[in-house]
Amino acid sequence: MPKYRTLTQEEFKDLEKEFIDFLIINGITADDWQSLKLHEQEKATKILEQFSDVVWEGVLRKTMFVEHRSPQEIRTFQCLPTKIVLMGIKIQDDQIDLRTKEGYEQLQRNIPTTSVYSSEKTYTQKRETEIFDLIQGGGQISDGNLFKRIAMLMAEGEA
Repeated sequence: MPKYRTLTQEEFKDLEKEFIDFLIINGITADDWQSLKLHEQEKATKILEQFSDVVWEGVLRKTMFVEHRSPQEIRTFQCLPTKIVLMGIKIQDDQIDLRTKEGYEQLQRNIPTTSVYSSEKTYTQKRETEIFDLIQGGGQISDGNLFKRIAMLMAEGEA
């Protein structure tokens, strides 16, 4: 059973070169791989799961920011080594959908009744597991710009 989730066929296709390198490092030739897929499907599945975990672990270790958007709320997370910091913004206008480009632009032009909030917590599980759970729950890895904007908005409100 994989630690995270097995990559999709499309993800495997995008990582074909890396998967071939993974097989080589593990002493599995192209002929061995074809034979495993045909005759030892359970073992082939375990290899796919191991590769998926290696890929996910690498991505999650590098992840510093995650965003989660719903129609009236944006939650941004900064994933530090020992804790996760949340910066969020919530609007009261149900005519705006913050998941869309238009809704986000409207928010930037004219902020409707909004609440901006923040919190932080230490990880209760392994850091990478908690980040993975955020992503599986609809979060997207981000560059952190929105997190920083919301933090500045909060700082301005306190001034």
